[in-house]
Amino acid sequence: MHGTRSHLYSFFLILLVFSAAHTYAQQTPVAPYLPTHQEVLQSYIHADKLDSAWKKLAINYNIKPNWQPNNKQFWYGKRVKNNETDYYFVDAEKGLKRKAFDSKQMADVISTVLGKPLPVNKLHITKMFFSADEKQVTLKINDSWLKCDLSNYHCEKTTDTLFKSYDPNEPLQTRRYRWEGLVTDSVSPDKQWAAFIKGGNIYVKSLKGSAEIQFTTDGSLDKPYGEVSWAPDSKHLVAYHIDPKKTKEVYYILSSVPGTTRGKLKSHEYDQPGDEFTTYEPFIFSITDKSKLKVDAEKLDFFGAPVLHWRDGNSRYFTYEKVDRGHQRFRVIEVDVQTGKTRNIIDEKTNTFIYEQRIYTRYLPKTHEIIWVTEKDGWRHAYLVNELTGKEKLITAGNWVVRDIDSVDVKKREIWFNASGKNAGEDPYFIHYYRIGFDGRNLVDLTPEKGNHSLTFSPGRKYYIDTYSEVNIAPRMVLKNTSTFKTITELEHQDLSDLLATGIKLPEVFVAKARDGKTDIWGVIYRPANMNPNKSYPVIENIYAGPQDSFVPKSFSVINEMQSIAQLGFIVVQIDGMGTANRSKAFHDVCWHNLADAGFADRILWMQAMAAKYPQADISRVGVYGTSAGGQNSAGALLFHPEFYKAAVSACGCHDNRIDKQWWNEQWMGYPVGPHYEQQSNITNADKLKGSLLLIVGEADNNVPPESTYRFADALIKHNKYFDLLTIPGMGHSDGGPYGRKKKRDFFVRHLLNTEPPVRNTDELTAVSMEE
Repeated sequence: MHGTRSHLYSFFLILLVFSAAHTYAQQTPVAPYLPTHQEVLQSYIHADKLDSAWKKLAINYNIKPNWQPNNKQFWYGKRVKNNETDYYFVDAEKGLKRKAFDSKQMADVISTVLGKPLPVNKLHITKMFFSADEKQVTLKINDSWLKCDLSNYHCEKTTDTLFKSYDPNEPLQTRRYRWEGLVTDSVSPDKQWAAFIKGGNIYVKSLKGSAEIQFTTDGSLDKPYGEVSWAPDSKHLVAYHIDPKKTKEVYYILSSVPGTTRGKLKSHEYDQPGDEFTTYEPFIFSITDKSKLKVDAEKLDFFGAPVLHWRDGNSRYFTYEKVDRGHQRFRVIEVDVQTGKTRNIIDEKTNTFIYEQRIYTRYLPKTHEIIWVTEKDGWRHAYLVNELTGKEKLITAGNWVVRDIDSVDVKKREIWFNASGKNAGEDPYFIHYYRIGFDGRNLVDLTPEKGNHSLTFSPGRKYYIDTYSEVNIAPRMVLKNTSTFKTITELEHQDLSDLLATGIKLPEVFVAKARDGKTDIWGVIYRPANMNPNKSYPVIENIYAGPQDSFVPKSFSVINEMQSIAQLGFIVVQIDGMGTANRSKAFHDVCWHNLADAGFADRILWMQAMAAKYPQADISRVGVYGTSAGGQNSAGALLFHPEFYKAAVSACGCHDNRIDKQWWNEQWMGYPVGPHYEQQSNITNADKLKGSLLLIVGEADNNVPPESTYRFADALIKHNKYFDLLTIPGMGHSDGGPYGRKKKRDFFVRHLLNTEPPVRNTDELTAVSMEE
């Protein structure tokens, strides 16, 4: 007993010493990394060498299976050293994988047949199919087709190139964007009548005789009737009295068009928040009694004339979808063509917003049902709605998010979908793939392994290829059976030994609490390859707080700007704060009428938690950069949180949400345009600028009007604020391209490392590089 107590005492003593050492290490001050100009030059050279080395590495993030006509076999290409490609043949039924052929030998033979050299690193095959006995292969190189005997590598040109191709990345069911416009047909389904517009009024004429019916007289060229569609039984047609509104234009000038001496004025149509839209008033017209009946519904003033869904086998009822402007109400409305009366089958209302682009509806006319995906219970889930009764049944449920519907199997009454946040103990953004019955039973996870998953299916869906990884864990690609979900064979598992030999520090996933003290905020950390643990490095945040998605990378990737910038002597981070998507509705709602918030409260707490754990992170020197909405966010950091952020690079930012595109800004800021638009504008708040700011804009930006940046610059100048401005002639919506990215790096070196970057208009970098 005493011996046991002695051992326990020793154990706890060791723990105490370890804890004290760890605490000392955490509290030990580290000197700030402040390189000399010469050291900075070497960092640039080292970063360029690493960028070049990483790009040459044979890293495969995924594979594209090229399925053969028998749907049991496929081939794929795999990148190997020296930018060469090896080709593999897989028999899914037998679970066998082998090299399709020797790439060098094949390249040599093809060179002989074509009469021109084809180096093995230029052997890039995009189309290829094998004979039934697998002894011959027909492939396309550039514009030439060849048939090759794999037993002796004898190749000859061929014209026998017909084969059944299949794109595994295409969805099983073609998805029509709900607001892409009504498809109309002037001819009735029974081919007896043709509808037409004359003088703004609706007419119908017989295709079998001379009869002509004029349905309206109050139409005009200024306010015509139109968007005509027929009922399936050809007895009624639906059309709209239209009040057109011209879309206003925005302008920009191309200053440097070759061969000219004057700037070229360009314009394009561009709806901005608050602009008027064309309205559509629905009417029903009867062929039988030549009557006109107004539908008992308000005018449509958003997204144009809707797609009509007629009830199967019954031309008396149709439904259409309506999103109210302001995005706070979504309806599926049923119309009775005999009475014009309407009934709301689905009527969703919210105090914040309904994310219109993620509303999903799939109509099942045979059973009078609708698959509907909504956030109405606080999480994005699928419902089964009975069109006849309006009753809703929850299909998926829980504190997780349905990300997308892959397909709906009407016969088996199953939904195939992907989701995130369901698998406990994982990053809640990781995507997994599932299948579930319409009744909410028999939920199956096709991808139970930890990681962020991407699937492609074979034709007929007997097999699927699952590619999964994490931001710092190499990809695995496995072939699985859809019936059993068992792995047939592992196709690839990326070897990282060559990558790690460069000295790269793989990114770290870091989690800290949000402003509410409860919610987890997820982000990533990139560090310099040659980081000195006894130094503290400035922190640069790559920011994009657009509410339309989440943005922190979840899958493995080596080549990205954050990794590259870190090599200059920075710790670079990216964070998804509150107000972004793919979490709960409450998490997302933070952005409502509140885009200036940009999750900054969560971001700052996250970086403070990182610095508390890692003293190498110097949060007294924090920079931030972003593009588009990220440009708005990065400039906003210096306006609204200058106590934390010290330097910012803002590219093509939407600095005032009234200047930017209507559909994006009204989705989050609401309609009508209220005082909160002005209150949150970077332009309105230009007088608050502290710290160092670089603005970048392309003069030909047709996404965010360039005047958004110019008006911000004007306001800064009027408030006597000093900043840098880079306008790039001829460039569109961009971070500035290669030139802008160099300016960004130099800007952060100057303002966060307190050292002059390379003198670009000399050979300074080249000279130092040659000395090494």
